[in-house]
Amino acid sequence: MAPLYQIRADHDGDTIVVYQAYAPVIADAALRAGRFVTPFSFHRMTWIKPSFLWLMHRSNWARKPGQERVLAVRMTRTGWEEALSRAVPTTADPAAVAQAPVHVQWDPERSPRGAALNHYSIQVGIGRDLIRTFTDDWIVSLTDLTPQVRKATALMQNGHAAKARRLFPTERVYPLPRTLEDRLSRGV
Repeated sequence: MAPLYQIRADHDGDTIVVYQAYAPVIADAALRAGRFVTPFSFHRMTWIKPSFLWLMHRSNWARKPGQERVLAVRMTRTGWEEALSRAVPTTADPAAVAQAPVHVQWDPERSPRGAALNHYSIQVGIGRDLIRTFTDDWIVSLTDLTPQVRKATALMQNGHAAKARRLFPTERVYPLPRTLEDRLSRGV
């Protein structure tokens, strides 16, 4: 049984993959440039999610208007941990949340069919003051997962869930430094 609050992600020694879903115009511009560019908004919080299935639930498998394209955003672990070190849980004091450069919330992890599971997945909101650092310094690469998502969706709809699962990114426990683990568990 998985711990109640634990980060599971596709990661290696230097990077972690987080997921985001965008409208085609934003995704296409970012993929052409190899980084986020206008019409991506640099003036509002952007939420990143290391759980592929949670993003699939949130974007309705890339069918929700404005979330039709799924991007795998590979970022440095240094940047990821810097963001987490500056995070405040959204359940904290509202004044602290309003001032925080990064927000963190824990939501129920999801099954491939969207059912809530009995453990939680982290969502990280990068605030306006860190957006440029996120886009210009922390991101290593962007990959369009939309074709893979569409194929997995078709397989599940046709009763081939096991084949669909083979298309999901492999996620495993992300080893957090103890100080970050303690910081993120406060207020949950």
